[in-house]
Amino acid sequence: MATCWQVLWAYRSYLTVFILPILLLPLPILIPAKEAYCAYAIILMAVFWCTEALPLAVTALFPIILFPMMGIMKASEVCVQYFNDTNVLFLGGLLVAIAVEHRNLHKRIALRVLLTIGVRPALLMLGFMLVTAFLSMWISNTASTAMMMPISHAVLQQLHKSPRDRDIEEGRSNPTFEFQETGAQKKVTKHDNRQIHPLPPGSLESKTNRIQKKYKFSQGMSLCVCYSASIGGLATLTGTAPNLVLQGQVNSLFPNNVNVVNFASWFGFAFPVMVILLLLTWIWLQILFLGFNFRRNFGIEGQTQEQGRAGIQVIQREHRQLGPMTFAEKVVTFLFLVLVLLWFTRKPGFYRGWGELIFTDADGTSMVSDGTVAIFIGIIMFLMPSNIPGLTQDPERPGKLKGPPTLLNWKTVNEKMPWNIVFLLGGGFALAKGCEASGLSYWLGSKLTPLQSVSPSTIVFILCITVAAFTECTSNVATASLFLPILASMAQAICLHPLYVMLPCTLSASLAFMLPVATPPNAIGFSFGGLRVADMARAGFMLNIIGVLVIMLAINSWGIPIFSLHSFPSWAYTNSSTHCLASQSNTTLSNL
Repeated sequence: MATCWQVLWAYRSYLTVFILPILLLPLPILIPAKEAYCAYAIILMAVFWCTEALPLAVTALFPIILFPMMGIMKASEVCVQYFNDTNVLFLGGLLVAIAVEHRNLHKRIALRVLLTIGVRPALLMLGFMLVTAFLSMWISNTASTAMMMPISHAVLQQLHKSPRDRDIEEGRSNPTFEFQETGAQKKVTKHDNRQIHPLPPGSLESKTNRIQKKYKFSQGMSLCVCYSASIGGLATLTGTAPNLVLQGQVNSLFPNNVNVVNFASWFGFAFPVMVILLLLTWIWLQILFLGFNFRRNFGIEGQTQEQGRAGIQVIQREHRQLGPMTFAEKVVTFLFLVLVLLWFTRKPGFYRGWGELIFTDADGTSMVSDGTVAIFIGIIMFLMPSNIPGLTQDPERPGKLKGPPTLLNWKTVNEKMPWNIVFLLGGGFALAKGCEASGLSYWLGSKLTPLQSVSPSTIVFILCITVAAFTECTSNVATASLFLPILASMAQAICLHPLYVMLPCTLSASLAFMLPVATPPNAIGFSFGGLRVADMARAGFMLNIIGVLVIMLAINSWGIPIFSLHSFPSWAYTNSSTHCLASQSNTTLSNL
């Protein structure tokens, strides 16, 4: 019997792929309507995404096959969704991120910040969190975690070494950093024969206790890096894929919207969320892994100026190995700053940006998008030399001269570009369009109208908790792709601003803190820090609650003026929401 179960488990992916489509066949057979056909495709893809019976990107290609065969959409209409403006923005942003990584600029930024902050326990943790979160705003969460985790543990190894070990390595006396060690632990007595005798063991902290503290600090450092990578991605539109899923689906489901979700508006809303959540996470991890003695955590109690020198030396050595800032790093820094400036000033909302003044159509609408800017800077990086222009000898062809390589080359981009996310984003956009074209969105909205009697803030809170729980075991991109079309239909049915529901649920899709498999940064942190699943679940559960509460604060305060959430927008009116015209009072958020 055990062998039979083992065989079934070994072939679970094959069984899921072949049996599930057959089990779901009664739905389209008994209800021969486009709505049922689309529901069949969504349920099938949802289960495949949750179980990962097929690679996520492969499952995302199902709409190309299913929607035309079921008569929901033409193949040409489906395929367009896989390379729309949001995917172009994703690709352009990643081109710049790859250039930053390729030229090692991110490591220089990280080490410089850590040298500034220092290595006191609480500040060291804060320093790594700030650096990782900042990097995750612009490069992938996985890349920022993979870079910062080895640096953090190299510093910890030096901090936890005994003076004797360090003397052997460096050949000289060097003060040590004894984590949360009090002054009484260092007291010794000297006799005339100059032999040093420690105080009786009863007056010293036990060795086991010190080892346990070091172990907990190491766990806390691992979690602070991987958590801050996920939190940092919230701040920018290109920081993490669910943010782009939201923008793409808003543009797809509500084509008449006035580019309401752009880089500037998203940053104004999400950056404060990131800052507040990051600080609360820092405090929570301190309490959990460093204890309540904040004076000791900040190095005020029993510390000297020389303590922590070993950890600083590790960071200084890494920084020295980078050498002076190269020409390529300076150019990438300049282009990166230009990109951010162009993003913020294209259509800031509170004044006419350059996109509305220069590149407009006959109606005065901006013809360029954030994706246009990202691709423009990305192409420049394929043109700019990585060294001061000149000629060098070609090592592969003696006697031949060779120009300097460019900042980016296609081989590097091809190796580092996460092409699977491109298909995954496209699959989500195709699902959203299929829901609209089949009428499934209208049907779902009509069934959700009883929710109109429930407080909007209560609805959003329940949905955020649901999405945060769902994303622990499913890709955050897949979670956002599945939930957002349904939430948009629900909002239209109950005369609620669609973004009031979609924005917080999009942010909640990135609150994957409890399980190692929830997101790649968690998996990297789990492999480095000697963590147990219980340790991550205990820390992550509270962070999920804190994250949802911070998001609720944001959407009910500064989110309202940024996105005009106080009334139902004109661009969201459809056949299913015509009743909202007669009762605008239902759309106000006075009862939040």
